[in-house]
Amino acid sequence: MKNYFSSPFKLGVLGGGQLGRMLLAETQKFDVYTAILDKSLEAPCAKKCDEFHQGDLLDFDTVYNFGKKVDLLTIEIENVNIDALDKLEKEGLTIYPKPSNLRVIQNKASQKKFYKDNNIPTADFNHYAYLEELKHSYENDIIDFPLVWKAARFGYDGNGVKVVRTIDDLESLPAGECITESLIPFKNELAVIVARNTNGESTTYPVVEMEFHPEANQVEYVICPARINDTVAKKAQEIAIKVADAFDFVGLLAVEMFQTENDEILVNEVAPRTHNSGHYSIEASYTNQFEQHVRSILNLPLGNTESKVAGIMVNLVGAEGYTGNVFYENLEDILRIDGVTPHIYGKKTTKPFRKMGHVTIVHEDVNKAREIAQQVKETVKVISK
Repeated sequence: MKNYFSSPFKLGVLGGGQLGRMLLAETQKFDVYTAILDKSLEAPCAKKCDEFHQGDLLDFDTVYNFGKKVDLLTIEIENVNIDALDKLEKEGLTIYPKPSNLRVIQNKASQKKFYKDNNIPTADFNHYAYLEELKHSYENDIIDFPLVWKAARFGYDGNGVKVVRTIDDLESLPAGECITESLIPFKNELAVIVARNTNGESTTYPVVEMEFHPEANQVEYVICPARINDTVAKKAQEIAIKVADAFDFVGLLAVEMFQTENDEILVNEVAPRTHNSGHYSIEASYTNQFEQHVRSILNLPLGNTESKVAGIMVNLVGAEGYTGNVFYENLEDILRIDGVTPHIYGKKTTKPFRKMGHVTIVHEDVNKAREIAQQVKETVKVISK
């Protein structure tokens, strides 16, 4: 077993946002030396890591040169230069998740095709090289509304996704490559995080339920355990493992799913990294998702994914109508509530719907935790002053 702890080993991370910041809490716990690459000197990781490099994650030379400085490379965001990763991998650098996985996942069209090719249940879809092609399909009665439009690349936090009900809805969309999907009537949006190491050993976290903000199309609450029956939960976990095995994935894979009206499970999309749907695990699980990611990519024994207690995560996002230096209104009020833990990401500037932090609520009763989560959501306001 290689010695990663208090040693010259250097772990490189592409991306220095809040996911990287929470990952650093675990690398520091293990005393794993960590270097971060991010375009912003104000990134949440900038002052927390052992070594910080400023640079564009989509620039070939920047990513390649950073990779030459580390012993193993991982990501906290998937929008990175894959060509540079391919070259680094050919030259012998260990990279998890693998560049071949990232290349598929980066593009929603190739991701959906991957599911179809591997008999993984997913919504029917159409692929268009550009928006005019989609309009042409509608005008020729090949497709009909309503449908879900998704940009093939660079979508995040609800950006790059829109429900299209009329031809007018198409006019404001970007012109580039996209997919459309059938609008699925569903009971719940679920997620399962799979951890998988280089030995092919895997484990899943409990199924979580996600409640979305209706306007921002952004996760507002993550509820663990999901309020679903055991049969549906088992099916969701089995499908998540099937996805990870199909990719031969190493690391943490978040699999987002729909539970249909008929209790079928359809894979929506995956994130090849730690994920918003796993933040609850910092307080509620025996092994949180960030520690598990470190264990997975270093091929260490995987930790216990069970929950000690029910956990609910509330996203703290910038309030509408406020842009500027951030101020967290009434944060001290929620600190008076038992089982409530805020996480502030260190972003100094807020804007509407920007993720600025999250709050975890733990309680033996998931329904009581959900009540407290609502109270937290109504109390804390992320504004500017």
